[in-house]
Amino acid sequence: MVFSFFSTEFNPRKRKLRQQIENNPYYRFQSLEEIAIAAELGIKIDVTQATIDDLLRLPGISIHQARNLVELIQTGVDILSIEDMSAALNIPLSRLKPFSSILTFSYYDPDSLVTPKKININTVTSEDLQQISTLSKDISQEIISDRQEKGNYKNLVDLQKRLKLNATIISELMHYIRF
Repeated sequence: MVFSFFSTEFNPRKRKLRQQIENNPYYRFQSLEEIAIAAELGIKIDVTQATIDDLLRLPGISIHQARNLVELIQTGVDILSIEDMSAALNIPLSRLKPFSSILTFSYYDPDSLVTPKKININTVTSEDLQQISTLSKDISQEIISDRQEKGNYKNLVDLQKRLKLNATIISELMHYIRF
């Protein structure tokens, strides 16, 4: 086997970058070289299910753009290609193409029993919450009452702390709700 003089094995800077990327699942890529290393490591970001933090890993993507894309996807907009992502973010395709080695675009059937439809915890009614089989009527009503009294929930941690829900309930609930 012939090694390039600049391969990872002989390049301490590249080896260090590789270790940082490999050991930190939220590492924010700073360059196309880092994107290439991530691709070598098999790192993929499924845009269809990406969180804001996932999208912020991409160089040059702002928090505003990441939020907008996640919100669009949550409202049912299908982003099934890098061209769709480009159009949704109003970013030139040429700026996103270098990321294509780590981006995937999947289709998830919203009517599938495998992918439960997520409801917005900050707008849902008690009756709709009770459609979640693992949630009791008491907890459903407590969620609504607390939301009306103290305002919208920021995230799962906020919901768990405010209602003092145990880990089992949160583990089941997180598959059915969004914020």
